[in-house]
Amino acid sequence: MFNLLQTDTLQKVVSAVPAAAEKISMWSLLEKGGWIMYPLYLLLAGAIFVFVERLIAIRRASRIESNFMNIIRDNIMSGNVQAARNLARNTNNPVARMIDKGIQRIGKPLDAIEKSMENVGKLEMYSMERNLSILSLIAGIAPMFGFLGTIVGMVQLFYGIASTGEYTLNTIAGGIYTKMITSATGLIIGLIAYVGYNFLSTQIDKTANKMEAASAEFIDILQEPTR
Repeated sequence: MFNLLQTDTLQKVVSAVPAAAEKISMWSLLEKGGWIMYPLYLLLAGAIFVFVERLIAIRRASRIESNFMNIIRDNIMSGNVQAARNLARNTNNPVARMIDKGIQRIGKPLDAIEKSMENVGKLEMYSMERNLSILSLIAGIAPMFGFLGTIVGMVQLFYGIASTGEYTLNTIAGGIYTKMITSATGLIIGLIAYVGYNFLSTQIDKTANKMEAASAEFIDILQEPTR
């Protein structure tokens, strides 16, 4: 009799182990956030797209040959202005376009040359910063959607209690799932967008410093006596 009871108990424990060990998948967990998750998915996709597109554009713009300004200097000092302009015109980056504008203005007062180069630099900065504000917007909106999910979850929770008249775990689970999942997702997406925005802003600042250094070097070249 004791052996039969022991065997029956062991079978119950073994059969209960898979149920206890069962885990919910990440996708199933996100689905419990309800309809509010779909706008959050769109915000995440938008943040990733803008970050990758801007990163590629900024990296391309920041590529500058180490000897570019040396070649420009040698050509201008030797009086071969056309060769310097051909090099700048055939080089695809903001520094080259700014230098090309300066070469076109050679012969005019230095203030006019510097002003023309500064205007080109502003346009190049605007081009690099294009769509960057979208990341800043997503960083602010995503947590707001998460907060909206919190409100929706609380409404579901109290509605479930009011409609059933029971305050059980099954009754409140749906609302709590919506509240916690949407809040966490909104904060994570906002954090991703915020970090991405600041990272790209730092890269743009580095490129802007290169442009300013090249502009100052070009003005110095024009003030040096030709060979």
